[in-house]
Amino acid sequence: MRTFEPPKLTGMKKTRRPTPITPLVDAVVKGMQEIKAKDIVHLDLREVHGAVCDHFIICHGDSVTQVEAIARSVERFTEQMMKEKPWHEEGKENAGWIILDYVDVVAHIFLRDVRSFYALDQLWADALRNTYDNVA
Repeated sequence: MRTFEPPKLTGMKKTRRPTPITPLVDAVVKGMQEIKAKDIVHLDLREVHGAVCDHFIICHGDSVTQVEAIARSVERFTEQMMKEKPWHEEGKENAGWIILDYVDVVAHIFLRDVRSFYALDQLWADALRNTYDNVA
């Protein structure tokens, strides 16, 4: 059962300005920041034709242990804040790239080298992009 409904916006024009953050996106980002994920990027894909979901949140960790901890933290924060669990998970076996799919929001948690190789940030360059400061 879904508990989150995206806000209904009417009369809005296409812009390149940041759009309001949904509560689920906020929960995912907070879960990433809790474990000091690096270079967190939110790609708003709602205006991108053919996108597979509404939001990508991308980050990386410096070790397999950190990547696994970030994924657990995201799951904990989304469960506590939104009562949401991932619809699908991938990559927990080797933790080079973990995907947590919440249908409208997909979290991508990479090892630094794997993130550089796949370059999802550039692949979806036409999406609205919000970046977050690294937590010290």
